[in-house]
Amino acid sequence: MTNRWTDGPGPRLRDVSEDELLAQIFPLLPRGGPVVVAPGDDTALVRTAYGSVLATTDTMVRGRDWLDEWSSPADVGGKSVAQNVADIASMGGRATALLVTLVADPETPVAWVLDFAAGLGAAAAEIEVPIAGGDLSSAPAGTLMVSITALGDVDGDPVLRSGARAGDVVAVAGTLGRSAAGFVLLQQDRADDDEDLVREHVRPRPPYEQGPVARSAGATAMIDLSDGLVRDAGRVAAASGVRLELSTELLRADLDRLTGVLDDDAALGCVLTGERSTRCWPASRPRSRCPTGGAGSVRWARARA
Repeated sequence: MTNRWTDGPGPRLRDVSEDELLAQIFPLLPRGGPVVVAPGDDTALVRTAYGSVLATTDTMVRGRDWLDEWSSPADVGGKSVAQNVADIASMGGRATALLVTLVADPETPVAWVLDFAAGLGAAAAEIEVPIAGGDLSSAPAGTLMVSITALGDVDGDPVLRSGARAGDVVAVAGTLGRSAAGFVLLQQDRADDDEDLVREHVRPRPPYEQGPVARSAGATAMIDLSDGLVRDAGRVAAASGVRLELSTELLRADLDRLTGVLDDDAALGCVLTGERSTRCWPASRPRSRCPTGGAGSVRWARARA
């Protein structure tokens, strides 16, 4: 017996990009009411009777987002915090609480869960964000999935992807390419060649504090670079109706860091395209007002109409 939903004709998820799929999903969903910033930015903004709250969620699945051979349970916990809190920061906000869901095969060792919780707790405690609750659920054999919902506050209006204007400059806080390079080393069984790069991949620590700093400095548009510089800069450009002109010369420090570890083409690919790991965010704002301290180098390019 066939099932028309699973066995019928038509494209499969593997045939469409994330952006293409979301473009078909969003029109099917109700909007408005207290949701001021709807799907399409790094977080939502929801008005409440007492103010407003930033809200975002992200999921990690074993075998897709991490491998047990590469990441300890504590690494998974720390990375799940990083990728959600970075989304809050990319709106110019500060995380206030996390809700955690763990879906696991009943044969999962309790020791795995406890080490995951320890890594999760340590990463959240470092930035003084409490775990407010969550859910535990069983799953089919071999399944292990973590989902976090992060809540946050922003002083005033959040910074969206759609605010960049011609004449703005583009700044990047943090580093580029290191997590992707660590991923390549793991794929090539070369983790011992550069343990710092591998650590950037398995347990990243984005410069969360720079989001509110950039907002205060007058950022007109921001995004978390979770899908790589080129793809996420393209999202800002599309949302803002501008063209971003990027220069590889401004990325020289990031490329030099990978010299000797990867060949030139692989290093450039890591810096420009990256992979699914939160690192930093670009912000378009007047150059004279860009913050430059505390989070590594800041590089500039130009937005055009």
